Amino acid sequence: MVKSNNNNECRTGIFGLGLDSKDGHTRITKGENYYLYGGSEETHEKMAETTAKFNEKLTRRGKKLEELSKNEFNDMMHDAFE
Repeated sequence: MVKSNNNNECRTGIFGLGLDSKDGHTRITKGENYYLYGGSEETHEKMAETTAKFNEKLTRRGKKLEELSKNEFNDMMHDAFE
C-alpha cells in the first residue's frame, strides 16, 4: 500500500511492479486503487486479477483502501492472491 502526498492531497493506492518481462512490451494497467507496471504477460495478468479480487473484497466490506489497517490489508491481499 502506497500513500502519496501531492499538493496537500493524500492518495492511497496499490503499486504493482513486474520485473520479468523479456519481450520488450511495456504493460501498464490503472484502476481504482491501483497502478500496475511491467511484468511478463502472465505476471501482469496475475497482478490485474489479484487487484480486481482485492477491490471486490473491499467493496463487499464497504470500506475504502485508506480505511484498512495494515493487518486487514495484508489478510485481504493474501486472500486475493490465492
